[in-house]
Amino acid sequence: MNLLLWVLQILLALHTIMGAVWKFSNSEQTVPSLKAIPHEVWLALIVIELLCSFGLILPALNKRLAIWVPIAAVCIAAEMLLFSGLNIFSGDVNYGQMIYWLVVAALCAFIAYGRFVLKP
Repeated sequence: MNLLLWVLQILLALHTIMGAVWKFSNSEQTVPSLKAIPHEVWLALIVIELLCSFGLILPALNKRLAIWVPIAAVCIAAEMLLFSGLNIFSGDVNYGQMIYWLVVAALCAFIAYGRFVLKP
């Protein structure tokens, strides 16, 4: 179980870093359902995503930083749920994007549960 969680954490960290890079190179206006996000919040999401990515992999270097894994996973899940909610309320529902965001949120919930409750 520990190995599975580490593999998922690394994949989620890479996914989140790629998302931050994509946000840095694209505007929130690129995705129609995310146009409601102010540009300053969009930029703050880049920083949050990078911090969460580091929070997912830092325990590999120092075991005392293990508490950051479930915190980072919950933050990423909250962002994915925010995007899903904006997708629903935008009026321009894209089910493919919403399913993608919900799958990532479920993966984050699994990691958070595994690291916070199961603590393997």
